[in-house]
Amino acid sequence: MSTVIMVGVDGSDCCSRAVDYAVAQAKPAGSKVLVTHVIEWSRFSFSTAEENEQRHKRREEEIDRANNDVVNPVVSQLKAQGIDAEGLVRHGHVSDTLVALAKKNQVTNIVIGRQGSAGLKSYVFGSVGARLVQVAECPVTVVP
Repeated sequence: MSTVIMVGVDGSDCCSRAVDYAVAQAKPAGSKVLVTHVIEWSRFSFSTAEENEQRHKRREEEIDRANNDVVNPVVSQLKAQGIDAEGLVRHGHVSDTLVALAKKNQVTNIVIGRQGSAGLKSYVFGSVGARLVQVAECPVTVVP
């Protein structure tokens, strides 16, 4: 059975350590690594048709920027090390989106950094890691 390790990235130092951990697990096992980034957004806002068009354009620009600045550099680094790697950028609620991507891609382990770029918000509203540990259908590794 092939293994797929999904690592969540946001450009923070802690996520770099999560990538290093995922690589250490993937290399000996010959696992595929899915490098994922979720751009958080809320679908619960009323918008006019013009605002929806502008919002869609901004979403596409955000996806391009996240691919270029956050995901693609990590994917390139992993491929240079001989690891089968793929990048995914999506919009949505971070933990719910990661769980859905894990299920869709038959992920065998989700790896995330303990503290990403959310900072104070995660202390007030709860962390992505805490939610993932509760709802994911595969093991979740939280890297300090």
